[in-house]
Amino acid sequence: MMESSLIFVLLIAALAIIVLSVFFSFVPVMLWISALASGIRVGIFTLVAMRLRRVIPSRIVNPLIKAHKAGLPITVNQLESHYLAGGNVDRVVNALIAAQRAQIPLSFERAAAIDLAGRDVLQAVQMSVNPKVIETPMVSAVAKDGIEVKVRARVTVRADIDRLVGGAGEETVIARIGEGIVTSVGSSDTHKQVLENPDMISRTVLGKGLDAGTAFQILSIDIADVDIGKNIGAHLQTEQAEADKRIAQAKAEERRAMAVAQEQEMKARVVEMRARVVESESQVPLAMSEALREGKLGVMDYMNMRNIDADTQMRSTFGKMGQPDKNDKDSE
Repeated sequence: MMESSLIFVLLIAALAIIVLSVFFSFVPVMLWISALASGIRVGIFTLVAMRLRRVIPSRIVNPLIKAHKAGLPITVNQLESHYLAGGNVDRVVNALIAAQRAQIPLSFERAAAIDLAGRDVLQAVQMSVNPKVIETPMVSAVAKDGIEVKVRARVTVRADIDRLVGGAGEETVIARIGEGIVTSVGSSDTHKQVLENPDMISRTVLGKGLDAGTAFQILSIDIADVDIGKNIGAHLQTEQAEADKRIAQAKAEERRAMAVAQEQEMKARVVEMRARVVESESQVPLAMSEALREGKLGVMDYMNMRNIDADTQMRSTFGKMGQPDKNDKDSE
């Protein structure tokens, strides 16, 4: 009997331990005590209801304690609804505390909207107090004289909390600054004007109101570096001259080909004419013999023609005696 009674007592104790473990793991009693000690009245059943709604009670109660200590009028329902919407409750509360300390007007609804929009509301509050410096990449622009100018700028911006929802980010600001630099350098007559007055770029860009529609307010634009790049104008002129040269060469080659074709055609015509002359000369003896037989040509006429032909050959030989021989030149 005593052994059975001891076993029964041990079973009851083990069961009680299990029940208490499950109870304390499901019901955040220690969190409820912490909230009560901080002066926040959160019912134990409210914490249990958070468990049922799959809300981690510590994610709500701990930020609520910080807000209460900072004197912020925030309720449990506000924090829980923001948590269920996918927001970061702790970051929103920290942002509200920082805004209160910096005397920046920021409501919980506005901070929650900024957080749900995907922006870091705490960083935005910090940038409102401590402006941020954004350094642009090296921007290449060309002045009117064709010289490339490379400019790097530092932009001091401050976050505008009222425009964080729906306002453009840093990429838009950097892109607009680059566009302003290109426009300012491109409107300069020479690159020397940019080197002598780099603040001209700052004044021109700053006067364009490039922060419109963005989540930032541009405080200043400082030119950090100005370098001279390539002579783009000379390079373009060189390429144009090279292109013109190629076009002229192509046209000259076309004309040369046409001239060669005409020359070949003329040679073919000369050969054809020589062939006709040879053919005609071959017909001369036949025509002369025919004329002799018919009596149209006398013997004395034939002898006179032979004398004239011999005299012509003699004169041609005398004319060539003072000229160098073509065969001798070829042999040399």
